Amino acid sequence: MDALIPRPAREVAPGAWHVPDWLTLDQQRELVTACRAWATGPVPIRHTRLPRGGVMSVRTVCIGWHWQPYRYTRTADDVNGRRVAEFPDWMVELGRRALLAAYGDEQAAREYTPDTALINFYDGQARLGMHQDKDERSSAPVVSLSIGDTCVFRVGNTETRTRPYTDVELVSGDLFVFGGPSRFVHHAVPKVHEGTGDPATGLASGRLNITMRVTGLS
Repeated sequence: MDALIPRPAREVAPGAWHVPDWLTLDQQRELVTACRAWATGPVPIRHTRLPRGGVMSVRTVCIGWHWQPYRYTRTADDVNGRRVAEFPDWMVELGRRALLAAYGDEQAAREYTPDTALINFYDGQARLGMHQDKDERSSAPVVSLSIGDTCVFRVGNTETRTRPYTDVELVSGDLFVFGGPSRFVHHAVPKVHEGTGDPATGLASGRLNITMRVTGLS
């Protein structure tokens, strides 16, 4: 059997780094277990309803702060009115290690203090259209972790939802960080490749995506 060829880290756009195979299998399992617990409450995972009546195909649960289009609140007033689960210290440390792995900047990593995470679950039919993460009052980087099925991650530009963009395959265990000039790039998930994940992660099917952010709120 041929040895697996390592996939090197690369800067997809200024400030946007893809670091393949960053999470170990054990770390992926631990995250799946944690996300499964958060998905059951206090605010359960749900399909987010958009202001114009549409419903997102991904299912989302939040910790630290609750995101609803297009703001953050401590309580999930669009779900059950309860306060979301706290953002744990170990997630802050994970975010700092991720930032260090992507940028190699020890000071920036020490100062990075994410206070919320959006946890999205994609089944084989779920998609996410071109959008910007701009509801935060901070321009600190977004740290994105992928577990389960491989997806196509589309990294666009800061001006439009259209080209130019670059498609990147995100595999289970991959890290993607976007900050600096790319903090407000449009991005999307146009495709999930069903059946490509390893059940040893604890996820039998689908894709789990954890995005850590700094809200800038108090």
